[in-house]
Amino acid sequence: MVDTEGLPLAVQVQSASVQDPVGAGSVLAEAKARAPNLQLVWGDGRYQGPLVAQAAAAVGLRVEVVSKPPGQKGFVVLPRRWVIERTFAWLGKYRRLAGRDYETNPRNSEAWIKICLSNLMLRRLAKRAISKPDD
Repeated sequence: MVDTEGLPLAVQVQSASVQDPVGAGSVLAEAKARAPNLQLVWGDGRYQGPLVAQAAAAVGLRVEVVSKPPGQKGFVVLPRRWVIERTFAWLGKYRRLAGRDYETNPRNSEAWIKICLSNLMLRRLAKRAISKPDD
């Protein structure tokens, strides 16, 4: 789960057998714990239904599903849906995360994702520091 800038709020790697609505509860809880002021979460159509709604209500969040407009043909960028996709693209630039997942322990995969996102955030901060030196 990422914020509107594409920076991480919660990182969890779950088994492929865990469906998104089932795994959403722990991700929502982690995000709320890390960002107590968080109130609204945008998700795709997979996050509709009672499981996600109950999990969100339990931690005090509201989940809005961003769906494609009725009758849409072809590809159209949907509001807010591109944010997580952009973050996935950033992660894909790191060779360790591109392609196959070679980790056997999900915690190792989570650690690599966090390392890569930390690197990305530090590079952004360094750019700001260089472009705006203290006088």
